[in-house]
Formats: sequence, C-alpha cells, structure tokens
Amino acid sequence: MASSAAFRDLQRDLETRANELSKLQKEIASHHQRRKTYTIQLGENELVLKELDLLNEGANVYKLIGPVLVKQDLAEANANVRKRIDYMTAELKRVDGILQDLEAKQNSKKDGILKLQQRLQSLQAGTGKA
Repeated sequence: MASSAAFRDLQRDLETRANELSKLQKEIASHHQRRKTYTIQLGENELVLKELDLLNEGANVYKLIGPVLVKQDLAEANANVRKRIDYMTAELKRVDGILQDLEAKQNSKKDGILKLQQRLQSLQAGTGKA
C-alpha cells in the first residue's frame, strides 16, 4: 500500500515537472522568435548603413514616417541607423544570455524528469514482482 502511495506521488511529481518543462520550452521558443526578429532587423539596418555610406555628402535622404517621406540630413540618418544597430546588437546579446540560461534550466529539468521516470520504472518493476 505504501508503495502505491509513493507511486502516485512520483507520478504527480512527474506530471508537475513535465508541465514546468513545457512552459520553459514555450518561453525558449518565444525568445528564439524574438532573436530571429532582431537578427532580421539588424541585417536590414546594416544594409541601410552600407547604402548610406555610398551616398555623397549633399545627397538627399528621406525617412518614411507613416505614409509620408520626410527629408533627413545624411549625418542624422547615419547616426540613427548606427544607434539602431547598437541597440539591436545589445538586445541580441541579452536574448542570447537569457536563452543560454533557459536552455541550461531545460536540460536540468529533463535530467530530473529522466531520473524520476527511472525511479517510477524501478518502483513498477518492484511492485510487479511482489
């Protein structure tokens, strides 16, 4: 009888850990999506910076604000794009750090679940023999 109560407790614990792992995996997926977005935006801004570097000093630069193109100074446009690149690079580093931490937690949870499953199997094998 005591073994069946222990078995139920282990099953409940396993279910709880599996749910925690599932939540963690969803959070990891969300951060991967965020990382992908920043990577795409960074690439686009680096391309814009290359194009701006090709322009002459007196070239006209326009910025799209809503449905309107607004004339902008080349130096100002260059500075704005560089700031965005710096911001996105910093965000990518931050998201990478978060992902490393979450993936370490995920691996730890997986190990815990595996050990719990092994305990359940050994308990089942012991109960089946008795």
